[in-house]
Amino acid sequence: MKKIMLLSASILFVSAVYAQKIKVYESRENIGNGNNNALVVAIYGCDESDVQKEWKSLMKGYGAKVSTDKSGMFADNAVIKDMGNNTIDIYARFDVKKDGEIDLVVGWDLGGAYMSSSAHPDKYKIAEKIMHDFSYKMTKEAIDSKLKDQQKALDKLNSQQHDLEKDNKNLNSEITDYQNRIKKDQDALEKNKDDQAKKHTEISNQQTIVDDLTKKDKAVE
Repeated sequence: MKKIMLLSASILFVSAVYAQKIKVYESRENIGNGNNNALVVAIYGCDESDVQKEWKSLMKGYGAKVSTDKSGMFADNAVIKDMGNNTIDIYARFDVKKDGEIDLVVGWDLGGAYMSSSAHPDKYKIAEKIMHDFSYKMTKEAIDSKLKDQQKALDKLNSQQHDLEKDNKNLNSEITDYQNRIKKDQDALEKNKDDQAKKHTEISNQQTIVDDLTKKDKAVE
């Protein structure tokens, strides 16, 4: 029953992921010590700690000094070469939703203004791609991990099915052997009955001969 429940949960997870494509969108969010423009993307099937760990690693890859508190994660003075040489302060929040979804909310402080598609279209496209690729990577790895586990479960079930089929073949073979043995014994029983009947006749005939000779023997004076 537990295996069935785990398999059902995995099916529901995969269905949820493929119900929509990974999409980054803009939203006004309480982030970066105020109500600011932010980019949001959904990540599926991951633990919050794993998402935070990978995002922190990504930020450090941009040379940022990363700190974490109850409000989220702050990457100070990140340099993203595709956006230029100016430093960027990046605020991230990880909103855990139902059904294994985590919304990654990111505010990109360019220095006096938060990134938006209207004011910073070129930089926005780069940030959008960064978040899309991050979500894709995390979600894909989560699916691959679950696929690996479920493939192992499937292989085990197939192995068990093979064993059952082998047992079925062996049992049928044994039944056939027993049936052949029973038929052989039944034939032997019939032959035994016939042999006994013949033997009774031989005994009766022989008894008659013995009785006749006994009478003749007694008749001798």
